[in-house]
Amino acid sequence: MCGRYTNTMSAADIQAHFNTSIPSDLGTGRYNVAPTEEILAIVRGREGGPEARILRWGLVPWWSKDTKGAARMINARVETVATKPAFRDLIASAEGRALIPADGWFEWLRAEDPKQPRQPFRFVVDRGAPFAFAGLWTSAKIDGERIETATIITCSAAANRVASAIHNRMPVVLPSPEAESAWLGDGLDAAGAASLCQPVPAERVSVAPANPRVNKSGLDDEGPDLLVAPLAA
Repeated sequence: MCGRYTNTMSAADIQAHFNTSIPSDLGTGRYNVAPTEEILAIVRGREGGPEARILRWGLVPWWSKDTKGAARMINARVETVATKPAFRDLIASAEGRALIPADGWFEWLRAEDPKQPRQPFRFVVDRGAPFAFAGLWTSAKIDGERIETATIITCSAAANRVASAIHNRMPVVLPSPEAESAWLGDGLDAAGAASLCQPVPAERVSVAPANPRVNKSGLDDEGPDLLVAPLAA
């Protein structure tokens, strides 16, 4: 799964990588992005080009009457994304797909001593370069208010020895700028989009222990200290 990630990039970094205007710093400089929080996403704009949007992490299908299930919809499994009602129309359409800018994600390893907390690890791609998760997004009207929400697609980590050493699932990292463009393009149907959702190769991924304080949400203001495990006393 993918339950926490980082987007420590500045607006300028994201504009350069994704070739789109970021209207403000909102959604950037994030060191511990947690479910149900607002996140930065790149979607297909009305003119067909990329457009930055602020979405809420945790998909709320258009037919929902409340947001109670959002925390359970932060991820969509690639194996079932084309068949589950909440996701199948979104992956089939360029308008339902989104790029989620990031530069790392966290997973947790259980301690041998069950009394001890799990140890978080941060994964990066290409030594910390920016990338995009494959995401889906939609809008719903809840109590008269229009909300826009997103989910991150995950895949099996079995083919990636680095990721699978910590967790059996991993987020889908689109492998190149060309794949990112294709994700938002008209040339893919559901099967074509799903075919892009492969585990990023292990040789591009590295991992290191992170600060256990990332176990708590709402600590973005602690900045880079969250990304490195403290030295043992």
